Amino acid sequence: MTTQQLGALTRMKAREVWPNEARDFTPWLASHIGQLGDVLDMQLDVEGQEAPVGSFSLDVLARDLNTDRHVIIENQLERTDHDHLGKLLTYAAGYNADAVIWISTEIREEHRQALDWLNQRTDTETEFYGIVVEVLRIGDSLPAVNFKLVAFPNEWRKTRSVAKSEPSERAERYREYFQKLIDELRDVHHFTGARKAQPQGWCSFSSGISGISYGTSFAQKDRARTEIYIDFGEGARNKHFFDLVQAEADQLEKEFGEKISWERLDDRRACKIAVYRPGSIEAEADELQQIQEWAVQRLLRFKRVFGPRLGEWLSDLPDVQDETP
Repeated sequence: MTTQQLGALTRMKAREVWPNEARDFTPWLASHIGQLGDVLDMQLDVEGQEAPVGSFSLDVLARDLNTDRHVIIENQLERTDHDHLGKLLTYAAGYNADAVIWISTEIREEHRQALDWLNQRTDTETEFYGIVVEVLRIGDSLPAVNFKLVAFPNEWRKTRSVAKSEPSERAERYREYFQKLIDELRDVHHFTGARKAQPQGWCSFSSGISGISYGTSFAQKDRARTEIYIDFGEGARNKHFFDLVQAEADQLEKEFGEKISWERLDDRRACKIAVYRPGSIEAEADELQQIQEWAVQRLLRFKRVFGPRLGEWLSDLPDVQDETP
């Protein structure tokens, strides 16, 4: 039996790779947000960098497309300190965050305890995470980044462990279906950077503009849907944007190649622009494959037809006062 030669794992200083936190690390993180999302079982979509909070600036503002939750991320390429802990809480309040993430090269024990305390004392809808960022290499290999989770909600790992080990049959069917769809969109069409499907009946993808996402789902028991979902967080703003888009409905449907369901949803905050077809997650494998092909093609059409216009419509959006309760 021959012994395989192994390389030596070494740690680099983070600032050897990113000399400046704001100019180097934060932009890198924003463009590689999927790596962080994989650690947290989130599909993170960056909504802003250096986002304003009074006279301060939050490093990264994001949204978890799996749950539609607001996520804030504060970076620190050094040992954690009280100043950044205070900023983290200020940013969390400023953006009414659902998930609060503190990334550092070293999280002091007292700060890890503070995050644990916050997880114990705040409501179950708010989660605090402490993550150590490491830069590793083997021999003369290229540097590799590792995100090490060191603080998290009390039930976080237990909940995910149970969900992964004991999924329902229906949830597993969703996961398998959407995993194939995500893999094709990523590897074949370069539509998304998402990597992991969730055991749920929908999947959302970033459009590149905060408040607008592409999505596909099993809308009801016997229908599949592909859509553009509009939610800037303000009902009046959503409706005005929808009206700007719908004003070009004839031309958009001509380019899209089929009739579109224009769903202003006046009794709700968000709006939808969607297409439907018959289909159920309970269908046989051949039919599920047809539904998946249909969904992929419609997502690509939405991006091709609507994507180039989104910025223009957004720039034409007037300042409106939200009257949504």
